[in-house]
Amino acid sequence: MALPPFRTLPDLLREHAAALGDAPALRQGERSMSWRDYDAMADRVAASLQRDGIEPRQSIAVCAANSIEYACVFLGALRAGIAVAPLPTTSLPAQIAGMANDSGARHFFVDGGVPAFETKARRYDLNALDGWLVPAGTKPRPVEIQPEWPFNIIYSSGTTGTPKGIVQSHAMRWAHVARSGGYGWNRRSVALLATPMCSNTTLVCFLPALAGGGCVVLMEGRFDPASYLATAQKHRVTHAMLVPVQYQRLMAFPDFDAYDLSSFHMKFCTSAPFSAALKAEVLKRWPGGLVETYGMTEGGGTLVLEAHRFPDKLHTVGKPGEGHDIRVIDEDGKELPSGEIGEVVGRSPAMMTAYHNQPAKTREAEWFDAEGQRYIRTGDVGRFDADGFFTLLDRRKDMIISGGFNLYPSDLEAVVRGHACVRDVSVVGVPSAKWGESPVAFVVPAADAPGPDELRAWANERLGKTQRLADVIYLDELPRSDIGKVLKRELRDRYAARK
Repeated sequence: MALPPFRTLPDLLREHAAALGDAPALRQGERSMSWRDYDAMADRVAASLQRDGIEPRQSIAVCAANSIEYACVFLGALRAGIAVAPLPTTSLPAQIAGMANDSGARHFFVDGGVPAFETKARRYDLNALDGWLVPAGTKPRPVEIQPEWPFNIIYSSGTTGTPKGIVQSHAMRWAHVARSGGYGWNRRSVALLATPMCSNTTLVCFLPALAGGGCVVLMEGRFDPASYLATAQKHRVTHAMLVPVQYQRLMAFPDFDAYDLSSFHMKFCTSAPFSAALKAEVLKRWPGGLVETYGMTEGGGTLVLEAHRFPDKLHTVGKPGEGHDIRVIDEDGKELPSGEIGEVVGRSPAMMTAYHNQPAKTREAEWFDAEGQRYIRTGDVGRFDADGFFTLLDRRKDMIISGGFNLYPSDLEAVVRGHACVRDVSVVGVPSAKWGESPVAFVVPAADAPGPDELRAWANERLGKTQRLADVIYLDELPRSDIGKVLKRELRDRYAARK
C-alpha cells in the first residue's frame, strides 16, 4: 500500500492549533499547554534558532527529562528544518559530550539533571528558555522541509558498544506516522508516555499522537506503577507505549485491578523480549488491544503482533507490517527458506539514512538482495512458522556456542523463569576452557527462593545435556538501559570480575 502524500509534523501542528485552539496538546503533572500555545512556542524556538544562525539540515542536541519544554524545543527545531539529537541522561558525562559533538549540534539544551561538561555546542537551560527566546509573537522564516532531510539523530543504547548516531529522515518519520493510522490516533486520543524521549520507543508513540491531534501526557520522574495507573485513570488515557519490564511491574502491582482503565483503546510494546505469559496476562487484565512491534531504530522491516487478534501466537513477534519485506539469511549472507533459522534483515519505506559519520558501520548494517535492493541487518536470529509468524530467538551476538552446539539464551531463560521463585532472569555465555563457552544465569529471586545451587540443579534437570547452566548468580535487579533492555555485556563483565 502506498503512503499518503508526504506531510511534516510542524505543518500538522499548525493545522491542529487552528482547529483545536485551547484544547490541551501537552500535559505534565499539573501543567498543560494548549495546541495554540504549542504552535506559538514552536514558532519562537524556530525563530530563535534562525536568529542564532543555525541553518536547515544542521542539528541541535537535547539531554533532559521529558517535559513540555523538551517537546517545544523538539518541534520548534523541526519547524526550522533543523535535526534533533535527543541524548540519554543516564550516560556518563564524557559519553554525552561525545554524542553531542558527534551530532554536530550547534546548540545543546539541558535541564538541571545534566552535569556541566565541555562540548562544541553552546549550552542552554530548558528551565530558563525565556532569556534565550525571541519575543512572543515572532514568526520564523518559512522553511520548505524536504523528505530526505534529517529529522533526528538517535544514538543507539550502547548495549553493543560505543553508541552510533542513527540518522532518520523526515520521510522515515512520516512513514512511521502514516502507517500507525489503523490504531485509532485522532483528536480524541490521549497518549501516556513513561519512557524517555531520547529513545525511538517513545517517539513512535509521541509523534503519531501529535500528528493525529491527540493530547500527550508526559510522566515525571522514575517509573512508578501507582503513579502511572493514577495518571492513566485521571486523564482517561487511550494509548500507551511501555517496555516489557514496565508491563511486568504493573502486572505485579497489588492494586492494579483497583484502577479504572476502561478508556484504553490500544497499548504498545517494543524494545525488549516480551514473554508470551506476560502478554496473556496483560490481555486478560487490561482493557483495549495490545500490539507488540519488533524492529530497530535503524528501520528496515518491522514485525507486528496484534496480540488481541492472535492469542495463539503470543510466542511470536508477529508478521511483517504492510509494505515491509522481511527475510532470513545465513552467516554467508545467503537467503534461507521459511522455517530455517537465520539472521533477520528487513526493507521498508522507514529506513535510516546512515550511521552519522560512520560509513563503515553503515555498510556493515546493510544487506542487498539479488536485485540490489537495500535491507537493514538486525543482528537478531529467528525463523518464520508455516503461518508466516516470526519467532525471535536471540541476538546473534548473544548466542552461546558450547562444545560446538548453538544455545539460545531465550530458551534457557524460559526454563529458569518457570520456577515460581524467579522474578527475572538473563542468561549469558562466559568463557570456558573445556567448552569454549558455558551458560550462566543471572537471577532476581523472590524472597523465599532456594539457594543458587539448588535453583541451578532444578533448572538443569529440565534442560538438555548441552544446555546445562554452569552457574547461577543472584542479583537484586538486572542492569538495564533507559528503555528496559538487559545489559548483557555488563553481566559478562561482572562475572569476569568475580574470577
